[in-house]
Amino acid sequence: MGVMPRTVAKLLFLPTLVAAVAILVKGYAQTGDGFSAGVVASLGMVLQYLAFGRREAEKLPLVGFAGRGAFVGLLIGLLVAAVPVALGDPVFNHYPGPGAHVVYLGTLELITPVLFDVGVFLLVFGFAVGSVRAIANTITREEEYRGPDADDLGVEDLAKGERR
Repeated sequence: MGVMPRTVAKLLFLPTLVAAVAILVKGYAQTGDGFSAGVVASLGMVLQYLAFGRREAEKLPLVGFAGRGAFVGLLIGLLVAAVPVALGDPVFNHYPGPGAHVVYLGTLELITPVLFDVGVFLLVFGFAVGSVRAIANTITREEEYRGPDADDLGVEDLAKGERR
């Protein structure tokens, strides 16, 4: 990649993550949710993989967090669904209930749907980045396995087992 795509990828990385958080938070005032936020954040990471390659992209702290983040997101989603059942309420019952005091963080109501969307965000982001990481590692291993003389082989020669 040239200098321009790398510069653009660097400049877009932080705004992509900020936009993902905005989508996650905006979901309670207007349309938006954890899934969309996870997709936007993972697209920012994929851009880093494309522009800088596997080795440089994996130096980012978010890549190492992705696998654990997916697990934590799945655990959060399951807990949000299962805890009400353990308390004798229906699945995905919202807490605090209607008419109860709600804690606010700015204009964001801290209720269980917010926690569930954070879990979905972590799961989608972790799965997408983990999948891209696995594909990049597989491609790297195949290139290392082929060796430096792989470019000298033609398709027809490979079928015959001959070298040029």
